[in-house]
Amino acid sequence: QVQLVESGGGLVQAGGSLRLSCAASVNRFTVRTMGWYRRSPGNERELVARITSGGITDYADSVKGRFTISGDNAKNTVYLQMNSLKPEDTAVYYCHVVSYMSISWGRGIQVTVSS
Repeated sequence: QVQLVESGGGLVQAGGSLRLSCAASVNRFTVRTMGWYRRSPGNERELVARITSGGITDYADSVKGRFTISGDNAKNTVYLQMNSLKPEDTAVYYCHVVSYMSISWGRGIQVTVSS
């Protein structure tokens, strides 16, 4: 079973930055995509950003230009650099990994942006 270890969340003021990390215990040659979703109170979980094993990225419109996703294939780790954070970015962020054999979710990490 793939294990995902998330880190980097916390409380930040509007306009600030945070970087999320997710380390996956998975054979890197089987990974198809790694990414982040989020769920805020009263809303469904939504895609924030994802990156394919080939480096192709995809972002939600609401975070384009502010968030950057990157991956370290050697470490099986995906990062989400979040800049110019807004109160509406407040949510639980979940790491998501799709491999040829499984789909895995992290436990979630809280990001809170104060106004």
